[in-house]
Amino acid sequence: MTDNDIADILTSVKTIALVGASDNPARPSHGVMAYLLDQGYQVFPVNPALAGQQILGQRVYGRLAEIPAKIDMVDIFRRADAVYDLTQEAIAIDVGVVWMQLGIINEQAAVLAKNMGMQVVMDRCPKIEIPRLGLAK
Repeated sequence: MTDNDIADILTSVKTIALVGASDNPARPSHGVMAYLLDQGYQVFPVNPALAGQQILGQRVYGRLAEIPAKIDMVDIFRRADAVYDLTQEAIAIDVGVVWMQLGIINEQAAVLAKNMGMQVVMDRCPKIEIPRLGLAK
């Protein structure tokens, strides 16, 4: 995946499901969610343990299928062994991009997503990529 590919994803995406969202400000997912909201993205936190609550003023959903909007990208803050099932959920709701956070690599999920016409980013963080690529608002 080239820098241009990543820039194209980050400039075309408007809605993001952030899987593994945390209400703990010390957790990386919380900081990334705050940053993405600040950058103007519509972010839907997904965490079954917090479903129905709010994180950063956004309603938390238990599963991707519960989100009442078209999702452009799924940003995954979960262990690599959970990514394949999440990718299947993303396919079921017609998501265009599967993004795996820093340290998360799942080649099987990547192949599955690519075979379904999705774009895949692994082992990267949008909070790092947006300013690095000069896309910050």
